[in-house]
This record gives sequence, structure tokens and C-alpha cells, in this order.
Amino acid sequence: MAQDPTETVEWCAETAQIGYRDALATMMERNRAIAEGDAREKIWLLEHPPVYTAGTSADGAELLDPRFEVVEAGRGGRYTYHGPGQRVGYIMLDLKERGRDVRCFVHSVEGWVIATLADIGVESWRSEGRIGIWTRDIDGREAKIGAIGVRVRRWVTMHGFSVNLAPDLSHFTGIVPCGIEEFGVTSLQRLGIDLAPQAFDEALRNRFGDFLDALEGKACALP
Repeated sequence: MAQDPTETVEWCAETAQIGYRDALATMMERNRAIAEGDAREKIWLLEHPPVYTAGTSADGAELLDPRFEVVEAGRGGRYTYHGPGQRVGYIMLDLKERGRDVRCFVHSVEGWVIATLADIGVESWRSEGRIGIWTRDIDGREAKIGAIGVRVRRWVTMHGFSVNLAPDLSHFTGIVPCGIEEFGVTSLQRLGIDLAPQAFDEALRNRFGDFLDALEGKACALP
């Protein structure tokens, strides 16, 4: 019998909030350990206290109201908000063993989130030219429900995605999220879905095998 893919990678789902700087330091150390063969790959699901993070392409003009701490994240992308009610997934996988294709990795992460949201009743999609995961908001307009931002160091991935379950959406107004001004931000709660973090984590885990299949080249886009 084939091994369950969720058993080959360590899963850690936090119930308490983890400070962003602490999480970043932990992720950097795990990246090193995986690259040197001293630790297993890991999926880390958590929530942060309110924080704005700056990617490598962040433009200071897009930091509109820095009411929370601003941290240089080291990932790709621009400014992002993290806070309570948002589930963050940090992905620490060894691409030396999984295709060495960063573009396919990002595409597969997007597909994993999209498939998971579909399983809980939310249609979402990629939008060409706009980073992130998009859906139809209650006003009929497109709005972002998930963010993607990654870094690859020594062929081991870091950072990952965030999905808005029930955050305070007003906190996003302190930045131009991911540099996109003309579209808003939404959440599962705003769309009428109340989902506990643990239920979302389980939905992600149920789709993890599909994600690995996509990443390893069996299908670089998930259904």
C-alpha cells in the first residue's frame, strides 16, 4: 500500500497565535535543517497577531497607515496583512526531491488553496496579472480571499499562503494589499461561511496528496 502523503511530511497546526518574527526565525532554522538533511519537511498552519509584512518588491508608498508592526519578510511580493481570523500556511518542502520547479510550486500552492476552498463551497480562481486567490464578493465584484508569497532557499521552500476565514477586514486598509488598489479583500465570514480554523486545516490536509501530485509533475495544475 502506498504511504499516506500526509505522513511523510510533518504537520503542525497551532491553536495559539505565533508572533511573526518568532515564526520567521523558526521557519529559517527549519529551512536550514531540511536543506542539510537534519529535519523532515513541514507544513505549519497558524495565526499571527496583527502585523504588516513587506516582501522584496514592497513599495513604501503602499504602506498607507502603519498602525501595526511592519516586518521585512524576505519573501517575494509586496505588502501583506496577517492577523487573527486569517489562517496562514507555511510550506517547507525540499524541491530537490520534488522537481526543482519554482513556477510549478507556486502554481501548485495556488491550486491547493483553490481546491480546498471549492470543497467548503467557495468558488475561487487565479487571475492573470494579479497575484493571489480571487473570488466573487457579496457585491458581485472580484475580491481577494487568499494571498500567496514564497521564498526558496537552497531549494527548500518557505512562506506559503494565507486565507481569510474571519479577520477584521478594516485592518487591510493600512496597506495596498499586494500592490492592487482596484480590488477589495473578502473573507469566508463575509461570504456567509463560518468555518473554524481546525475545519479549514482538515480540508487542506484532505487535498495535500493532490498538491504533491501536482508539484511532482503528475499534473502541474490541480482540478
